[in-house]
Amino acid sequence: MTGAQAAGAAGGPAEEPVFTELNARRLGPVRRYFLRHPRVMDALVVAIFAVPATLSALFDDSLPRDVPAMLTMTALGALALVWRRVAPLPTAVAVGVLAVTAVATTGTLNGYDLAIAFVVYAVAASHRPRTAWITLAALVLPAAGGVLLWESPVDLAAGPFPVEDGTQPAGGADMRGSSVTALALLGLVAIAAGTSVRNRRLHVGALVDRANALAVERDQGAQLAAAAERARIAREMHDVVAHSLSVMIALADGAGAAMERSPDRAREALDELSGTGRAALADMRRVLGALRDAEAPLDPQPGSVDLDHLVDRFRTAGVPVRWTRTGPALPADAGLQLAVYRIVQEALTNVLRHAPGTGRVDVVLASTDSRVEITVTDSGAALGRGSAGSTDGSGRGLIGMRERAAVYGGRVDAGPHDGGWRVHAVLTWDE
Repeated sequence: MTGAQAAGAAGGPAEEPVFTELNARRLGPVRRYFLRHPRVMDALVVAIFAVPATLSALFDDSLPRDVPAMLTMTALGALALVWRRVAPLPTAVAVGVLAVTAVATTGTLNGYDLAIAFVVYAVAASHRPRTAWITLAALVLPAAGGVLLWESPVDLAAGPFPVEDGTQPAGGADMRGSSVTALALLGLVAIAAGTSVRNRRLHVGALVDRANALAVERDQGAQLAAAAERARIAREMHDVVAHSLSVMIALADGAGAAMERSPDRAREALDELSGTGRAALADMRRVLGALRDAEAPLDPQPGSVDLDHLVDRFRTAGVPVRWTRTGPALPADAGLQLAVYRIVQEALTNVLRHAPGTGRVDVVLASTDSRVEITVTDSGAALGRGSAGSTDGSGRGLIGMRERAAVYGGRVDAGPHDGGWRVHAVLTWDE
C-alpha cells in the first residue's frame, strides 16, 4: 500500500503518488498509449480474433461451410474476450466451453486457438503461475480432444493455394495433428509472455511503491526539520527577548530612581539600556536573518567565553551575581557553548524577573573532560512581587533549558532551595 492509499484508507485526502508506472519506466508512445487506454487494447484483441475468423467463415472454401454457425461462434467468442482483462478466469471458462462447442458444431476451431492464447496470457499476467498452468491445461486439453474427435478434413485444393492432383488424399487432408500442435504452442507462448509480464509488473510495482514510500519519508523528514527549526527559532527568540526586556526594564527602573539623586549613575544605566537594546536587536536579526534578511549580521552565536560579559550586564541591572568557574575550558562545540550560555542567561533572567532585590546570586560553572554542571542559586525575593517583570512566567524558559540539555544527554532540575530558587543543569559529551 502506497502512502496515498494509506491516507485514503485512514479517511484522509488521498494524494496522487509521486511515481507511477507511466513515469517510472521509459515507455514508447505506443505502449504509453495502450497503458493509458486499456479499453483500446481490449478492442484490438477482440479484432485480432474476430476479423480473421469472420473472413474465414465467409470466404475460405477449404473449411466446412456452416457459415451461420461459424459466425455465431465468432460473435460469442468476441463477446467473451471483451471481459478478458476484467475477469480473466470466468472468461477462460467461457472461451474453453465455446472452443469445444465450435469444433463440435462447425468442425473447426475457427480462431479459437488465438482466443485460448489470449485468455491464457490474461490469466498468467494477473495470477500466480500455478493458476496459469492449470488454466492452460483446462483449456488446451479439452480443445485438443475436440479437435481429434470432430475436426473436419481440409480441402487443400479449394484453398487459396490449390495443390496439384494426386497430392491430396480422398476426403481431404487430415490437419488435426497440426491444429493440436499449433494450439499447444500458442498456449505455451501465451503463458510464457503472461508470466514475464506479471513478473515485470510486480518488480516495477515494488520499485514504484518503494519510491513513493521514500518520497513520503522525504516529505515527512522535511516537515519534521521545518518544525524543529521553528522550535529552535522560537526558543532562541524567547531567550533573547525575555532576557533583554527583563534587563532593559530593570535598567529603566534604576535610571528613573537615580535620575534626581545621581545623574551620572542614571546616565550610565541609560547607556547600558541602549547597548542592551542594540544587542537584543542584533541577536534577533541573527536568529531570523537566515530566513529572509540578506543583510543580517553573521556574527557567531554567544558561547561560554561571553559569560563574563553576561554576568556584568546583570550586575549593571542590579543583580548581585557572584560568578565562579572551575575546571578545563569547554570543547569548541558551538552548540554546546550556546546551550551553556542560554541556560545561564535564562536562569539569571528568571532571578531578575521573579526574585527582585535578592541579596545574593551564585553562579557556578564546573566542567570536567566529559561534562559540565551549571548551578544558579538565589536567596529569594526581597522587594515583593509588585516590581515590574516579577509576574509569573509561562514555563517556556525552563522547557527550553531542558531541551538544550537533552540534546547533550543532560538534564535540568529547578526548584525551591533555602528560601530561594536553584537551577541545576548537567550537560555531557564524548571526550
